[in-house]
Amino acid sequence: MSTAVEAPTVWDIAVDDAPVSLSARGDLVAVAGAEGTVRVLDAAMGAETGSLELPGGSLSVQLAPDAGHLAATGPMGYALWRRTDGRTTVRESGAWSAAAAWADPERVAIASGRRALVLDTDGEELWRTDPAASTVTDLAWMRQGRRLAVAAYGAVHGHERHTPKPVVTYPYVGSHLALAVAPTGRWICSGNQDASIHIWRIRDAGDLTMSGYPEKISRLAFDDSGFWLAADGAPDITVWDFSGKGPEGTAPRSLRCHETITALAWRPGAGGQLASGGDDGTVALWYATAGRAQQRLRPARELTGDGTAVAALAWAGPHLLIAAYRNGRVRAYGVPSRAAL
Repeated sequence: MSTAVEAPTVWDIAVDDAPVSLSARGDLVAVAGAEGTVRVLDAAMGAETGSLELPGGSLSVQLAPDAGHLAATGPMGYALWRRTDGRTTVRESGAWSAAAAWADPERVAIASGRRALVLDTDGEELWRTDPAASTVTDLAWMRQGRRLAVAAYGAVHGHERHTPKPVVTYPYVGSHLALAVAPTGRWICSGNQDASIHIWRIRDAGDLTMSGYPEKISRLAFDDSGFWLAADGAPDITVWDFSGKGPEGTAPRSLRCHETITALAWRPGAGGQLASGGDDGTVALWYATAGRAQQRLRPARELTGDGTAVAALAWAGPHLLIAAYRNGRVRAYGVPSRAAL
């Protein structure tokens, strides 16, 4: 049984640009707005500590692992921000820049049109990939930042450092919307426009398609153990078991709360707890790996909002969940211990 409660709010602020993306690292939270305003907040109090403007609007924001830098991407380019002095470097490339991913505190990959650019923290280009068949829609680092996975129509390509041409190709005829790499280094997964999840085993490129979803898959997330993958694509969230030989021949757990899923975020650690957001403004907390395959689970707790859709979720440590709402509210919820969820 789920329990609807008044949200245990730690702080609550309003921003004047509809949020589209969140990132939390260390003691900072970054909030990107649709019109291009990116605010950097103190995670404990919600006070603004920095900001930048990305011309043309923003799509995604990612703080570096040490929270020392930030990368923001948007329809017309990208920007980098430095914490120590607030220096901002803006590149109005005119290329659709869907995503950014940090390899480590010193290197970031940017999706820029049909290429991926790898930059240092000063914005200097270290190397770039050859053009893909279409716009790069997502990217992720593998092998502790030694290989970059780049998703575009028809394939996910793997690039070693300073190698414009891919050293490995994982083909799939379709449009990739989201990319997830297991922390174990065993799997790459893409969520696709054709309402499927495609999976490749990294060691030998063996692949598997999980189809039959009623809607496109635009959100995928592995937990910290790398054994559980959460996906949207239906009113139910599906959670697939990647332990052992992987999900082939198995059924997922189903999590039902929202009519439309708008955000997914695993709680840090390997405890199998997931936060989800919906278009009705509800934030749900789950024991997402409980029960058995094919079982439908209900939330352990629901945090009631004001009816405005959840735009993004991010954990600022194991006990602070940040939720951004499309009306401009950004709230930090105090979440109890795992056993008391």
